[in-house]
Amino acid sequence: MRNFLKFDWVLTITTFLLLTVGLVTLYTISSIEANAQLNHFQKQLVSVAVGLVLMISFAFIDYRALNSYSTKLYFGIIGILGMLVLWGTTVRGTTGWIGVGAFNLQPVEITKLIVIIFLASFLSKKKTHLSVIVRTVASVILVAVPVFLILKQPDFGSAAIIMGIWLGMLFVSGITKKVFFGLLLIGILTASSSWLVLKDYQKDRLINFVNPQQDPMGSGYNVIQSTVAVGSGGVWGKGLGHGSQSQLNFLPEKHTDFIFAVFAEELGFFGSCVIIVLFGILIYRIKETARLARDNFGYLLAVGIAMMLFLQILVNIGMNIGVAPVAGVPLPLLSYGGSSMISILISLGIIQSIYLRRLKTLD
Repeated sequence: MRNFLKFDWVLTITTFLLLTVGLVTLYTISSIEANAQLNHFQKQLVSVAVGLVLMISFAFIDYRALNSYSTKLYFGIIGILGMLVLWGTTVRGTTGWIGVGAFNLQPVEITKLIVIIFLASFLSKKKTHLSVIVRTVASVILVAVPVFLILKQPDFGSAAIIMGIWLGMLFVSGITKKVFFGLLLIGILTASSSWLVLKDYQKDRLINFVNPQQDPMGSGYNVIQSTVAVGSGGVWGKGLGHGSQSQLNFLPEKHTDFIFAVFAEELGFFGSCVIIVLFGILIYRIKETARLARDNFGYLLAVGIAMMLFLQILVNIGMNIGVAPVAGVPLPLLSYGGSSMISILISLGIIQSIYLRRLKTLD
């Protein structure tokens, strides 16, 4: 109990506020298939409950124990991703799911966290043993394996998030700016050349990001309806449960990819700003935990988790307001999805563990 009181309560309260906003927004979404929406809410409640239990559990586990298991976790998730390519369940064109009863698990969400743990372990251990170039090349190879398997699903959004996490962690691990920007340039060129291997629907998303009116009833439909929903909310919004775009089913994927548009329509610009401020506080507290970490592993772990959250928030809100391509990236703590919710809450539990042990151990 004494240790529980030493939690970062700013981080904890912010997390609970975002969870509450997500659940309330999800509950207000109604449709012709009311039972389906109710099931979304009920499943999300289960995911939140499981995630909170795991968050508290990981907070009391010494985060340094993850260092010992990082390699096993890495090769374990590589094996799972490999099996998904062959036997995974396909949902919305992505073969990246495992069906378990009424639930579909998406291993790519926990992959993001495992890659962070593995990179934090690798970079902190090898900093004094390997040169910058060797360490960088090795990390490229190690990250390329899960990224390749994720692209095979295909899930371009998650692959891009993992690449962004890797670049961020590599940058703070001590590489020079010259090497960093060289890698960034290579990454941009690689991403540009990936056009040749993209699926047709992925190409359509990029084309219609630039000009959604080119196919307003097809691949540009999602972006158009999302921006209409966000704009129609005005300053104060239309009120909870009164968003015409979401209530009348004009807005697609409103409980997952476009839940921010639902919130913006119902509570307006002011409510959207509150959400963004809460996310800002969350990222800031994680950054402070990284600064206070007692070792390099904890520092890199916190930086990686901060990068994961920041990039997902940036991409999701960006695609909701039409300034980023639709990439199927969930909004942390708000979007419907058990795998994402549990993974994010475990990540925040690890942050609490680092925070608790910032000055002395709890042994």
